[in-house]
Parts: sequence; structure tokens; C-alpha cells
Amino acid sequence: MTAASVPQPRATGADQSAAASGGRRSLAAALLLGAVGAAVVLLASGQTWAEGTVAVGGGTVPLDAAGGDVTGVPTALAIVGLAALVAVFAVRRAGRFVVSLLLTLSGAGAAVAAYLGASDRSALDEKAASTTGDAAARIGALTHTVWPYATAAAALLILAAGLLALRYGPSWPAMSGRYERDAGPRPARSRRTAAPADPDRPEDLWKALDRGEDPTDPRG
Repeated sequence: MTAASVPQPRATGADQSAAASGGRRSLAAALLLGAVGAAVVLLASGQTWAEGTVAVGGGTVPLDAAGGDVTGVPTALAIVGLAALVAVFAVRRAGRFVVSLLLTLSGAGAAVAAYLGASDRSALDEKAASTTGDAAARIGALTHTVWPYATAAAALLILAAGLLALRYGPSWPAMSGRYERDAGPRPARSRRTAAPADPDRPEDLWKALDRGEDPTDPRG
């Protein structure tokens, strides 16, 4: 017996069931990670990322900058990630791969932007110049909160959802195709009622017999 003639093992029902179960788990994990990650990014981007003071006259004025003041990239990419997470189920094959890649890149980009924003001081420097009316004014006693790092960590959840979509996306279900066509359920064709057989016409009698009807029935 040659190597080519060796029978290959077929996938059993248990294997197929395990594969389907794995696909459902990866799908649920991707949805959870993507949704939670995007929600936390949007929430954390609205929190205070940096605090400091600026000298005005003989005293100091406290200033703070929210994540949106520092960078708007994480918020924008979180919204893109949410849209991509939904679009994964509306496309197939190559389209699903492209959308999954977009989801992955959205998470990676948001994480990098948030991490870089954790050490940014330009937003507070701009506020200091605006507060004092002096373009050369700089923020003092600068401190950063944990929110930029929380944003970066949440963005990594979006990244993980994208990686799951790239790996297991081809086995995930897609939206039903019957609603993609403009034609809904077609109306049933009206059944044509055969005219009653004329006993004076032999051809009508034969046609009635062919249809399984009784030409002698007075009810037609």
C-alpha cells in the first residue's frame, strides 16, 4: 500500500462540535473585549489626564487637561473600532479580513496614542499661555493621572478583539443574505380556477378527466 492510498481520517461529529463551540467562544470573547475596551476608552478619554499650576500675579492658578485636550486619537479610533466590530458580521471572506485588520489597527493606534499622551505637557502649556496671556508661559508642578494608562490598557482589549477576529473570523456566522435583496417574500401566485367542463364539448370532458375532476358533478 502506497502512501497516497492511506485513508485520511475524517472529521467526526465530536470534532465538528468542538470546532463550533470554539468558534462561539471566540466570537463571544471578541464581542466582549471590543465592546468593553471601546467603552472604557471613551470614558477614560473624558477624565483628567494631567494637572499643574501656572503663576499669575503673585499666586498660582491650578489647571488640568482632560484626555480629549491632550489627544483625540483614542476616542476617534475607539469609535472606528466599534464600527469595525459590528461590520465584521456584515461582510464575508476578504471583506471580513479587511475589517478585522481595521479593528486590530484601531486598538493598536489608540493604545500608542494614549501611552504617548501620558507624558504630554503641550495641552497644559497652551492653557497656561491662554490663562496668563503670555505665550511663553509654561505649566509648573506638572503631574499625570492614571487615566492615560487606563485608556491604553482598554485599547489593548480592542486590539485583542481584532486579533481574535483575524484568527477565528472566517468561522463566525454572517448576516443572513435573504435580506440583502430588495425582494421580500414573494406573494403566492393566484391559482387559476379551471372553467367547468361543457358536456356538449368532448374536449372539455377529456381535459376535466385529465385534471382528476368529475365532469358529471353538477357543482362544477
